[in-house]
Amino acid sequence: MSRRILIIGGYGVFGGKLASALTTDPAFDVIVAGRNLDKAAAFCAGTPCRPLQIDTHAEDLSIRLAAETPFIIVDASGPFQQRGEAAYRVAEAALAAGAHYLDLSDDAAFTAGITALDDTARAHSLAVLSGVSSVPALSSAAVTRLAEGLSEIDHIESVILPGNRAPRGLSVVQAIVSQAGRPLRLWQAGHWTEVPGWGDLTALSLSLPGAPSLRGRWASHIGAPDLQLFPAHFRARSVSFRAGLDLKLMHGGLTLLSRPVRWGWLRSLSPFARPLKWMADRLEAFGSSTGGMRVSVTGLTPTGEPERRDWTLIVEDGDGPAIPAIPAEILCRKLAAGEVPPGARPCLAEFTLEEAERALSRLRVTTGLREAPAPFLFTSILGDDFNRLPPPIQQLHAVSHARRWTGRAHITRGTSLLSRLAGACAGFPPAGDDVPVTVSMLRKGNTEIWQRTFGGHSFRSYLSAASTPGSGLMRERFGLLSFTIDLGARADGLSYPVKSARLLGLVPLPAFLRPRSTTAETVDGHGRACFDVRIDLPVGGHVVTYSGWLQPSD
Repeated sequence: MSRRILIIGGYGVFGGKLASALTTDPAFDVIVAGRNLDKAAAFCAGTPCRPLQIDTHAEDLSIRLAAETPFIIVDASGPFQQRGEAAYRVAEAALAAGAHYLDLSDDAAFTAGITALDDTARAHSLAVLSGVSSVPALSSAAVTRLAEGLSEIDHIESVILPGNRAPRGLSVVQAIVSQAGRPLRLWQAGHWTEVPGWGDLTALSLSLPGAPSLRGRWASHIGAPDLQLFPAHFRARSVSFRAGLDLKLMHGGLTLLSRPVRWGWLRSLSPFARPLKWMADRLEAFGSSTGGMRVSVTGLTPTGEPERRDWTLIVEDGDGPAIPAIPAEILCRKLAAGEVPPGARPCLAEFTLEEAERALSRLRVTTGLREAPAPFLFTSILGDDFNRLPPPIQQLHAVSHARRWTGRAHITRGTSLLSRLAGACAGFPPAGDDVPVTVSMLRKGNTEIWQRTFGGHSFRSYLSAASTPGSGLMRERFGLLSFTIDLGARADGLSYPVKSARLLGLVPLPAFLRPRSTTAETVDGHGRACFDVRIDLPVGGHVVTYSGWLQPSD
């Protein structure tokens, strides 16, 4: 006996791929539903599936759905970001009809909130799963596989880079532009922070043997269920998600358009979704039909070694839109086999990566796993000397992605006019005793960005290697000045003697013009990492001294 599956939005981009995959299987009786009966009928022409007119906003939705006696109802209609107060009326109607429910939501709040239906779903012995799509369903399967054997997860990052020739439905465009420039909650170093949606533009490349490479694609922060669900589920210190548009013209254009939203001039770009889709459709012939996805996990092995693990997917010849439908296809088959427990929850690790790769194998897709050491910056600079440092100092410099330390500090400032001017230009804090201090470290490539906040005053520096690995030479840049530091690792701590200085990274400063820095990191009797920094000018004298202690806060 075939199982009846009713797909709302079944003639759309992703729903249509799911309908096509299930229609070929005699185990399923597929109904393609949506508000436009003509489109549903055109989609079903020449196939065993049946069209149905369904309006998810209609008062008789539950009655209409129950009349079809579905085994599973799949909501692929979107955009889920705009469901409003009655966000789960389709899921509730599915439960009332005695059907399992799946949706292809990519909205974090919607997917996380599906647990509100858990008691009802369990009472009816039905499964209600949200986010049955590339994220978080497929990405969580990849993270589960990548995290095997790691004692600690420092960073999870997912990246999706679709090809430009992939069809884009209006709901997809609405989901993207509604986030551009809007505040986005990001879990970083064990704390929630906010970044602008479609911000922090970064160039990324994906490659696998035997597949075309994606080189220099732009990607930016964008919302996804992973951001809200992965921190607790995988106990990760940081989680990030990026997406990109194939054409730099389109990606850069959206980044520019997001600026008025960031500045508060516009509430949202949502009203411009239709004209932006029209413009994107005009550019469809340009760019590539190749897209990709990468899920990365950085963490510590049981021996304490930092390691990065990647699962990469590259899809060719326009098969990209079929990938978001693969998790729903897998779950439909598992539900038919009675392999999915009842209850309402986000779709996290409901199937294995191996199951996903088997389903993906019928597409023009190449996948691959990669594991590689991911040494900390200070480990690379110091080499074997890093192991001479006391454990709290090693921990202070164990930065794979982002760390956060807090403590207290004592600050004194120079009194000469020149020293006060130099301190103001550098952003050094005013004098104070028992001042709260936060040090945030962010790793970007081969550079660490350190932001030190004393009370309400912050200043930033950029740390990188100044020579070959193991040389002990580090470069630290404060504003226009950069210093080469010959790090000294000892059993009792780490010293930072300055070897040379440059202006704008180019002009060497002679010794009589070079600011002098005396910096040391030690450990106190409570086992806390301590710092003692003094900066003097050759002319003008003492600028600032700050000393205190830090403990991990992430």
